[in-house]
Amino acid sequence: MDATPTGAETVRWDLTDLYADPAALDADLTAADEQAEAFDRAYRGRVASLDAAGLAEALAAFEAVLDRLGRAYTYASLNWATQTNDPAAGALLQKVKEAYTRIHQKLIFFELEWVAMDEERARRLLEQPELAAYRHYLELELKHKPHVLTEPEEKILAEKAVTGRSAWNRYFDETLGAARYTLDGQALTQQEILSKLYEPDRDLRRRAALAFTEGLAAQQRTLTYVFNTLLADKASDDRLRRYPHWLASRNLANEVEDAVVDALIEAVTSRYDLVARFYRLKGRLLGIDEMMDYDRYAPVGEADRPYDWDEARDLVLAAYGAFHPRMEAIAAEFFERRWIDAALAPGKRGGAFSHGAVPSAHPYILMNYTGKIRDVQTLAHELGHGVHQYLSRKQGVLQSDTPLTTAETASVFGEMLVFQRLMAQEPDPANRLAMLVSKIDDTIATVFRQVAMNRFEDRIHTRRRAEGELSAEAFGEAWIDTQTAMFQGSVTLGAHYRHWWSYIPHFLHTPGYVYAYAFGELLVLALYERYRQSSPDFADQYLGLLEAGGSDWPHVLVGRLGVDLTDLSFWQQGLGAIEQLIDQAERLADAGRNGTPG
Repeated sequence: MDATPTGAETVRWDLTDLYADPAALDADLTAADEQAEAFDRAYRGRVASLDAAGLAEALAAFEAVLDRLGRAYTYASLNWATQTNDPAAGALLQKVKEAYTRIHQKLIFFELEWVAMDEERARRLLEQPELAAYRHYLELELKHKPHVLTEPEEKILAEKAVTGRSAWNRYFDETLGAARYTLDGQALTQQEILSKLYEPDRDLRRRAALAFTEGLAAQQRTLTYVFNTLLADKASDDRLRRYPHWLASRNLANEVEDAVVDALIEAVTSRYDLVARFYRLKGRLLGIDEMMDYDRYAPVGEADRPYDWDEARDLVLAAYGAFHPRMEAIAAEFFERRWIDAALAPGKRGGAFSHGAVPSAHPYILMNYTGKIRDVQTLAHELGHGVHQYLSRKQGVLQSDTPLTTAETASVFGEMLVFQRLMAQEPDPANRLAMLVSKIDDTIATVFRQVAMNRFEDRIHTRRRAEGELSAEAFGEAWIDTQTAMFQGSVTLGAHYRHWWSYIPHFLHTPGYVYAYAFGELLVLALYERYRQSSPDFADQYLGLLEAGGSDWPHVLVGRLGVDLTDLSFWQQGLGAIEQLIDQAERLADAGRNGTPG
């Protein structure tokens, strides 16, 4: 069961662009502390009296402290992510977190004084050209005004988060990072055991699912307690900040109205029939009478052939280059300058991410490359994030990041570019069907599964606030109920599947995150349709969207590409595109069954 070499075994990132000498990290923390002290002396009590030029000067100084702090935090976080089992790496991360919080507390007054400013005067300032580079950031801060506490209260909450929410999240990550799952006498990491669910051998998938469940069950008491603690922590924060419901703070951070999110969730849940239709098709293609939970990601046909690292790199770069040469050039830097960590390693975090770092540096990508076609798509996905983060650096610390609702745009668009290239260059109808089924697998997971997980989150947050601490059985019940609704009888969920809520980090790290995946996927399906039908200027306009980062409201930025996010029927367009993919798969399947060309 040894993993087949992929060429990614030596693909490790180089963090020296952040700090060639780790001792410089301590110097940066000291310098950031001194800058924060100087900032406090210069501006405390004066924000309300600043003119536009003075406020812009203050914001530039504010960004300088944040950039320096962010560089240290990025290094410590990335250093730990590849060795969560190393106490020294964990200790460094904790040290930086504590320093970050302590120093950031010295800056809290600035945002509070801005929010407290007379609203009419604040609005007049926002119209001044000197503040153009900070306008949207300042607008967003004003939106948070009803939920801001006093400076002493804000400082206490920030201080206690280090040993509270942040500490529990680190404990969760390290617990699962250290966990091993025994399969056929071998102790496998989470990433390794879950990769078996994509194998063609059904019995191997079944045994892997049971082995993973056994490992989760062994941690049940711990994971249940961690979940309960963090649910209670969020309930407390929401109550103190006067948020009306558990998702309100996430929607505000995502710069999206509750009604838009409600419309998204209603639209997706109303089309669960597409999920059932797809899995019934897949069961037929696999020759399985009863699809089980561990069959969902089984490959169909031969398209799951391995791709070595060089093949994956060349394929993704070619797809990006065909869309826009600048996208290819930026993505190539990630490979050439060692901004990617792709090797499998003990203690390394599972999954994948692109860390935007700070504008004075550049993004880094983490993934666990096993050579599957889904890993090629993951590479395309994370490089989409990376290109987005690289381009948006020009907006500065305060406006480079996008809300989660549009943060997935570039990543999912990158996946679509690679998928369409794979389909175009594959002459065999059977392989094209296999690739199409794999793509629909991913789309189902990104849209429908994420919304089903949102329904799980809604259930547990609501019950935790109404009933108090929840049992493992209560979590399992909520998980099975919300997952079963999505499948509509097309997939049987085994008793073991009741434990599978407990390993998903988004529920803890970023409560409410998951619907953003569905938002991003459906948005990209609409954008990609515009690309197919639009003028040659679309690619340049798209890069302009990425460069804009978080410098304006999402509906304004994507509106420039002809998409209206405020139209509550918008989501049906993306769902219609998914239905077309399923239609295409059914036609290919029928053609293959009838022995006619697909």
